[in-house]
Amino acid sequence: MTSLILIRITCPSRRVAEDIADAALEARLAACANLEGPVTSSYRWKGVIEQSFEFILWLKAPAANWDKIDALVQRIHPYDVPAIIAMPLSHVNAAYGAWATENTES
Repeated sequence: MTSLILIRITCPSRRVAEDIADAALEARLAACANLEGPVTSSYRWKGVIEQSFEFILWLKAPAANWDKIDALVQRIHPYDVPAIIAMPLSHVNAAYGAWATENTES
């Protein structure tokens, strides 16, 4: 079974998150996308503490697709420094893992 990662991306709007999700799914880089929000994010930007509403996009994808997904997000995302992080999944239901592998291309 392909090792899967869970990718978390914060987005400034639902539209941006949906655009990234659609592009990743259409390219078969990710098997599934989930969108949450809005959430309140606090962060330091250019020396000032900022607070904004953002949407969280979760992608489930083969680890081998990380570089392609990172590049795709960088092309679409409007932030100068988008938060794109990935976590390896140590335990995945066998049926779900097989489905995810069948629905992506590495």
